[in-house]
Amino acid sequence: MVTGSSRGIGAGIAERLAAEGADLVLTARTLDQHDHLAGSLNDTRARLEKYGTNVAVVVADLTDPQDRLRIVPEAVEALGGPVEILVNNAAASIQAPLAEVSVKRRNIMFEVNANAPVDLSLAVVPDMVAAGEGWIVNLSSGSAELWPGPGTELSDSAERIIAYGASKAALNRLSNGMASTLYGTGVRVNTVEPRAAVLSEGAAKLVGDILTPDQIEPMEAMVEATVALCDCPADATGRIAVSLDLIDEWGLTVHGLDGRPLD
Repeated sequence: MVTGSSRGIGAGIAERLAAEGADLVLTARTLDQHDHLAGSLNDTRARLEKYGTNVAVVVADLTDPQDRLRIVPEAVEALGGPVEILVNNAAASIQAPLAEVSVKRRNIMFEVNANAPVDLSLAVVPDMVAAGEGWIVNLSSGSAELWPGPGTELSDSAERIIAYGASKAALNRLSNGMASTLYGTGVRVNTVEPRAAVLSEGAAKLVGDILTPDQIEPMEAMVEATVALCDCPADATGRIAVSLDLIDEWGLTVHGLDGRPLD
């Protein structure tokens, strides 16, 4: 199951998993059309048809704790069995100086970026533990890293991601803690973040016009690292991984979203 798979990195991960033969449940808010971003669940499902696997969709709002409760049961019904791999990709990024981010907006980011991954993970874990294996991959962000401290001059863009980065730092801590409590069960829990920006539809709209080429990472690289963690050994758990670093460490070959090695 891949959250936030109506577009962007989530859709890319879903395509690569389908290319590898996985049956999938896609979940996001947008079934057919978003107000201002391209991509929808039905678009992704149509894109995956060529791989011949079973693909189902669950429309849900991850900001709503009650709505989250039905996602995993509906996914299990659609798959005809338990979720073996959960990719928590969906994210809410509201960028503004901290003083201008309302409590409501901070809550939205923490609900989507931290609470929803935990709730969905806790919902799939019992079946994973019973099976003796399972993979949970949470997509994080370099914005979670701490700055050196007082005296550090922050750029305008850095000041605008303080609240977002805090929600991703919470995700890292929760993921690492869950991995520790589940160690020995066969369930692997990791986070992975891009080393540079991946220009998904949302990111392109937010920062695409201010980034230089050296600040951009190919979608395929982020997907490669994520998919590697979707099939990692039992001792590869509790990691806060960086995409390109993991590719180098594990000697991975970056493939296209269709599973073919890139030239």
